Amino acid sequence: MKHILLATLALALPSAALAGEAEDAATAQTLQSIDARYDETAKVARQIWEWAEVGYKEERSSALLQERLKTAGFKVTPDVAGIPTAFVAEYGSGGPVIAILAEYDALPGINQDALPTRAQLPGKGAAHACGHNLFAAGSLGAALAVRDWLKATGTPGRVRLYGTPAEEGGSGKVYLVREGLFKDVDFSIHWHADDENSAAARTSLANRSAKFRFTGVSAHAAGAPERARSALDGVEAMNMMANMMREHVPQQTRMHYVITEGGSAPNVVPDFAEVFYYVRHPDADEVRRIWTRLEAAAQGAAQGTGTKVEWEIIHGNNPLLVNEPLAKMMDMKLRQVGGISYTADETKFAEGIRQSFDKPDLPLGSQSEVQPYDVTLGYGSTDVGDVSYATPTVGLRAATWVPGTSSHSWQSAAASGMTIGFKGAQVAAKAMTLAAIELYTNPALRDEATAAFKTALGPDYTYQSLLGDRKPPLDYRD
Repeated sequence: MKHILLATLALALPSAALAGEAEDAATAQTLQSIDARYDETAKVARQIWEWAEVGYKEERSSALLQERLKTAGFKVTPDVAGIPTAFVAEYGSGGPVIAILAEYDALPGINQDALPTRAQLPGKGAAHACGHNLFAAGSLGAALAVRDWLKATGTPGRVRLYGTPAEEGGSGKVYLVREGLFKDVDFSIHWHADDENSAAARTSLANRSAKFRFTGVSAHAAGAPERARSALDGVEAMNMMANMMREHVPQQTRMHYVITEGGSAPNVVPDFAEVFYYVRHPDADEVRRIWTRLEAAAQGAAQGTGTKVEWEIIHGNNPLLVNEPLAKMMDMKLRQVGGISYTADETKFAEGIRQSFDKPDLPLGSQSEVQPYDVTLGYGSTDVGDVSYATPTVGLRAATWVPGTSSHSWQSAAASGMTIGFKGAQVAAKAMTLAAIELYTNPALRDEATAAFKTALGPDYTYQSLLGDRKPPLDYRD
């Protein structure tokens, strides 16, 4: 019997080694396929950059991604969760089910050509200053690569690309979560454009927004001011009270607003005015408490100015729920991929961009490095937060912008439309692909990440969105 066991082991070990070598070869070939698709990825990123479609208006961007996925053999379900530009595309069979998120909405009110100096494009009122064109193209590249790997290895599993519109103030993903579209997803992977490479366990701020609409009475501002009740006075009174409130909220609170309508002529007392508010804090319940006070300020402003006010909740995001087993794994995969190097032309572009900075946080050259892993609070907000309460979720940031660049700037829009951005999207695609392969092949990691997810939620957790039961605000950018 002892000799039989030894013989069996002798036969089994070479087979296992060969299987491991085959898996390694398949992975290497998969990464090579991402490089081979660079021109296609760059073309998709540039096309979406040129269209620069804002939230819930991304008809051409969404159609382009769906067409690419259909051609690659994915089953595409369009118009999900009541959103015409949202979709789900799936390839494979069995499990695990791994979701890859894609965003593609642009930011309104900013305009920039792909140049290292301030240069606006005629007739454009939006730009990809948050790099969502890269987000879409990089995630598409990862989904196609994971498809290649599943096909080459015969591994049971499904990869899904979720087309998620209107991240910028529209909370597109929240509606997908609310509709149960992540119920059978085992893990979700996302990434974001940035000026550095990092897979730090970075959480985010909860966020709620609304448009406060004041109505009054119009009259001639000089001839009959006593007959008027200014809606703009209501907005300004609310803003004054909100600004005083800033002194009396928790330290990590962020409140900001923009007056979206204030009248058309100084000699006409406006009978309508609108202000758009955001409130953020790391704790969703704290956002709710602050929000109650903001609503009271609006009501007080209306009463004091003789106007009326109503408001519409536009969006609401929960904070990102960090999953450290997944974050540490993603950090390892990102380090395996590494950063990017610049050509002489790209270096010249980067040096031109950096002349517009005061004191850059990162030195030129850091785009080739991966930043240290840590657990940190990010002060932005994202609807990926709600996904992270539906399924264990992990992400990374890739250096698609010149080091020192802030998001939502002309500098980020410029780099998002050229090769520096396109190269960074390739880094993200490779890291996400390696992470997906690890999850398909490492049941111990899957168990550890799932256990951490359940512990973080707690035994009595019930999902609640910060936007209530409202329908998607498809016209919020009108």
